[in-house]
Amino acid sequence: MRPAHIALAVVVTAVWGVNFVIIEVGLGHFPPLLLSALRFLVAAVPAVFLVGRPKVAWKWIMGVGLALGVAKFGLLFIGMDQGMPAGLSSLVLQIQAVFTALIAAAFLHERPGRTRIAGMAVALGGIAVAAVDRGASAPLTGFTLVLAAALCWGVSNVLTRRAAPPDALNFMIWVSVVPVLPLLALSFLFEGPGEIENALRGLDPGGIGTVLYLAWGATVFGFGAWGYLLRRYPASSVAPFSLLVPFFGMSSAALLLGERITPLGWLSAALLVGGIAVISLSRSAAPDTPAPAPAAPATPPPPEPSASRTPSSAMSAR
Repeated sequence: MRPAHIALAVVVTAVWGVNFVIIEVGLGHFPPLLLSALRFLVAAVPAVFLVGRPKVAWKWIMGVGLALGVAKFGLLFIGMDQGMPAGLSSLVLQIQAVFTALIAAAFLHERPGRTRIAGMAVALGGIAVAAVDRGASAPLTGFTLVLAAALCWGVSNVLTRRAAPPDALNFMIWVSVVPVLPLLALSFLFEGPGEIENALRGLDPGGIGTVLYLAWGATVFGFGAWGYLLRRYPASSVAPFSLLVPFFGMSSAALLLGERITPLGWLSAALLVGGIAVISLSRSAAPDTPAPAPAAPATPPPPEPSASRTPSSAMSAR
C-alpha cells in the first residue's frame, strides 16, 4: 500500500476507535435508541439523494439495515448506557469476527480450518477474561448486551457477503435509511415521548456535534474511505488495520474519559486482538470466492466476513 493510503487506513481506524468515546458523550445528551436513530437519519439524509439507486437487491439492504442498524447499534448503545465502558466496548465488539466465522460456517458452508479455529479459541478466552474483569466491578448486563451486539454484527457481515455490494458507500447509505423508523418507534415505545421531547428541547452544540461525528465521521467518511481502500487493494492488505480500532478505543477512553485499564483488561485485549489477528490472517478451507466490501461499526464498522482470503476483521467498530 502507498504511504498515503496506509495513513488513510490508520485515520479511519482512529475515527472508529474514538467513535466509542463520542457515543459515551452522546448518551449524556440523548437516550440510546434515539441517539442511534438520529445517527442513521443524519447519515442517510441528504446523502441518499446523492449516491444514486441502490446497487443490490432490497432484501439485502433491509436485512443488513435491521441486523446492523437496529439490532447491533441498538444493543451497543443500550449496553453502553447501562454502564459498559467505551474502551471495553470497543474491544468486546471485535468478537464479531468469531461470530462471523461461525455463522458463515453454518449457513455458507465455509470451513474455518484448524488455524482459524485456534484463533477463535484464543479470542473467546479473551472475552472470558473480560467477563471476569467486568463482573468483578459491575453487573454483567451491559457486557452481555454488547456481546449480543457483536453477534448481530456477525449476522450483518454474512448478509453483506451474500449481498456482495459493488459500492460500499452506496450500500451503507441505503442501509442507513432502514433503521431510522424502527429505532424511532422503539425509542417512542421504550424511552417514551417525554424523554424524547426533553432530549430534543435540550439540544445543544455538544449533542449536535456527537450526532454529526457518528453520522458523517464514523459512517459516511469511515465507510467511504474504507470502501475506497478495498477497491484499490486486496482485503487481506486492508483488513488487518481494523485491529487498531480497540487500541484507539481503549486509549482514547483512558485519555478523554479517564477509564482505567486493569491488568486483566490488558490480558483480555492481548488475547482477543491476538486471536482475531490469527483469524484475519489465516485462510479458510472453503473454495476461493469473491468477497464484498464490508458494510458497518460502528460504531466501528463490520469486518469482512470469514471467507477464503477474506479476513474476518475487515470492519471494526465501528
